Amino acid sequence: MQTEKQNSNGGAFSGRDVVLVEDERDIADLLKHNLTREGYRVRWFGDGRLALAGIERDIPDAIILDLMLPGIDGLEVCRQLRRSPSTARVPIVILTARGDDTDHVAGLEVGADDYVTKPVSPRVLVARLRALLRRSSGETDPSEVITIDEVRVDAGRHEVSVEGKAIHLTHKEFQILQFLAVRPGRVRSRSEIVDIVSGGPHVLERTIDVHMAAIRRKLGKSGRRLETVIGVGYRLRDESRAELDRLGVVD
Repeated sequence: MQTEKQNSNGGAFSGRDVVLVEDERDIADLLKHNLTREGYRVRWFGDGRLALAGIERDIPDAIILDLMLPGIDGLEVCRQLRRSPSTARVPIVILTARGDDTDHVAGLEVGADDYVTKPVSPRVLVARLRALLRRSSGETDPSEVITIDEVRVDAGRHEVSVEGKAIHLTHKEFQILQFLAVRPGRVRSRSEIVDIVSGGPHVLERTIDVHMAAIRRKLGKSGRRLETVIGVGYRLRDESRAELDRLGVVD
């Protein structure tokens, strides 16, 4: 378990390892200074290929990733990190000057957990990173395991499996699936899901649709259980429970 110590400003040292991937040295130096002051151990890379190699050698607790990079752009770096089992669940914050919705959605589709547009206050970025790490650490009942037919959601291990095969979800994807699995069959609105998984109002309701599409794809045939209720939201269908309800059986 991570322990926290007090820094000279009265804040808590996190003791967490963060990789910063940013090709603009002035921005990188500013962010590194602020992150280090808050107790994060920071490794900086200014190139996408070097970042991938460094991350694979030593897996960090979180990654702050610019999109416009030499070598390999940030989207491809994020895509490759999500394909690797060793980095599939590492929280990734995309930091970029690109602010339109298309880029935002593209970042989420390749597996980013958060998206911050430049210019951003270092204090705001640190707060967003802290919130993401807090959520990803699993502030849930560690004994809670939910099984919906062949789908198993283990909160303590932060793992999802289908018919015994592990499925690699991002932190936000895991949070959404767990939220739906707690009350299978119940429709959850997009705004409810946003409240559960977001670190603030910057998350758009339509980005939830992007996460849902990714979850469905990763669950394979079991993705059919994630149903869209037009004009309302989403639900996770429990076929065994639905059959009991159809037969009028009360357990």
